[in-house]
Order: sequence, then structure tokens, then C-alpha cells
Amino acid sequence: MVSTATRLVLLRHGQSQWNLENRFTGWFDVDLTKKGIEEASEAGKLLAAADIRPDVVHTSLQTRSIATANLALAPLDRLWVPVRRSWRLNERHYGSLTGLNKEETIAQHGAHQVHLWRRSYSTAPPEMPPDHPYDPNDDMRYASVPNDLLPRSECLADVVERLIPYWEGPLAQDLRQSKTVLVTAHGNSLRALVKHLEAISDDEISDLEIPTGAPLVYELGANLEPAKSLPLADRYLG
Repeated sequence: MVSTATRLVLLRHGQSQWNLENRFTGWFDVDLTKKGIEEASEAGKLLAAADIRPDVVHTSLQTRSIATANLALAPLDRLWVPVRRSWRLNERHYGSLTGLNKEETIAQHGAHQVHLWRRSYSTAPPEMPPDHPYDPNDDMRYASVPNDLLPRSECLADVVERLIPYWEGPLAQDLRQSKTVLVTAHGNSLRALVKHLEAISDDEISDLEIPTGAPLVYELGANLEPAKSLPLADRYLG
């Protein structure tokens, strides 16, 4: 059994339809695939097996994150816990790449350039034009976000910058009041959070991959610094 220390559980959403289609997704709202639904449910079962039961959950404003949280909480009989949602936990905004097939983008722009857009810390893709068919910024879920904060494209450094105020605000507040906080979010928003928690360098963060549907549990110290991390899939799935 995992100890009763203050815990932060990070969970990347299950496979989405555009993950399956190998497309840049970013802020565009797509749902989970059948496999993604199974991954999210399995994540909840892993947490139950470890007797880790969230007291509060934080999600992005994107359907795949919200659905993953609900599916993971169901096996834990925890659908009733308080929920906080924020655009600051959204996936990285992929700008004009949104909706493009990754292999086709490599063929058009070259592997080196696409690698920079995808994995470098400070190189953002070209900005999304206002007439882009997958422009999410006019979605009503972002109506309360000031226009100057809505991105047109982001690198990972931009995601870190928008996420830190949320970490220092609502997340830290809940962690200081609750024993276990579940965050269901996205590959890049979780990479940004892990970078901050573990003080990973700008160069080394490019090698970090957050798998879908695999809970990562941090036990935190008095100042919310990581004391231990536990990838549950490694422990319970061998």
C-alpha cells in the first residue's frame, strides 16, 4: 500500500481519435477512442489496486481530459469528489499544425523542422491564422479567458509559463488541504508540470514522454517538493 502522505496523481488522457490518426491535436477538442476509454478505466483500476483515492480532481477544459477523469474515478467510486477545470491545463497549442497528419507534415517541412516544433523547448510552430478550420479560440469554454492570454501557437516554454500560476494557485491550495489530488491533462501540460516539479533542464525535457492512461504518483513534502514518484503501471502491470 502507498503511504498516506500528500500525493499528486498525474494522468494523461487515454488515446484520442486524433492520436489514433497521428494528427496534431493541441487545443482542438476531440474525444477518446475505444482504446482510450479502456486506458482511462484501467488507470482507475490501477489506482484502486494501490488504494489511492483522490479527494479532488483537476482537469483541462478539453473533452478527452474530462472524460478520462470520469472514467478513472468510476472504479474508485469517486465521481462525487470536487472538480476544478482550467484552460491552463490544456494541451499545448499547435498553431497552424493543428489537424495535420504528422507524417505528411514531415514530408512537407522535413524531419528536422518538425522535430523542433514537436520536441524543442522554445521553438513554437507557425501561428494559427484566424480563418483556420480548427481554430478553437472562439469556443464558448474560453469566453472568460482574456484575449491576450489565448494562444495562437505555443512551445513547451509557453505551456510552462501559463501552467505555473495554476500550480502555485489552485493546485497548491488543494494539495495543502487534501491528501490526494488527481490531475488529468495532456502530454505537454503534464510534461510542463513534471519539468517544474523535478527541475528538469530545458535540454533534457525533450526526452520525457508521458504515456496515455498511465498514472504517475508523487508523494510530496511539506513544501510540495517531490519526495518519491511511483509509476503505477510499472508496479502493478510488471
